[in-house]
Amino acid sequence: MSYRNGNYSAFYVEEPFSESNLGASATKDFISYNLLRAWKAADSDFPFNDSHNKNYNVRDGSDWESTLKPRLHDRINNSKNIVLFLSSITKNSRALREEIDYGINTKGLPVIVVYPEYSEKSDIVTSEKKFKKQITDLWSNLPKFRDSMMNVPTLHIPNKKDLIKKALNDSNFMVARKCDANTYFYAP
Repeated sequence: MSYRNGNYSAFYVEEPFSESNLGASATKDFISYNLLRAWKAADSDFPFNDSHNKNYNVRDGSDWESTLKPRLHDRINNSKNIVLFLSSITKNSRALREEIDYGINTKGLPVIVVYPEYSEKSDIVTSEKKFKKQITDLWSNLPKFRDSMMNVPTLHIPNKKDLIKKALNDSNFMVARKCDANTYFYAP
């Protein structure tokens, strides 16, 4: 059995993907993922352990079934949770569907959903402790997530460093000690 200590980041980028492609680097979701990496590089105590660094990188020309999909599964297998970046530009790509389906429905990984376009807890939920419509509308960008998220604990947070750090340290959102399947947020 593998040691599950990584944080698997799921984010949308246009395909074909190239990290050196300015188009990929300019998307909200990928910028947010790179921000996690930058926080970790600047502070070794920042609790982000990037599962994407755990095996060989792949190229867009690689075959989906024989190379790309197994590589995603390997990274997810070594992860304790998924950090999903969900924004207005997120699209229902094959890779995101596979990451979410395998991570949630096969491996039972809790999901920390980060909303790159929102910076405050009050952007996520109302004063009545209900998700705001702009948040629930984003779930439709990724139907596999929307339809599967109740199978695992999902924590919904704005794109704020202190809240992301708190979520990454929260054992309720790690596969070994996860809390009950439900949707959660940090109260405003």
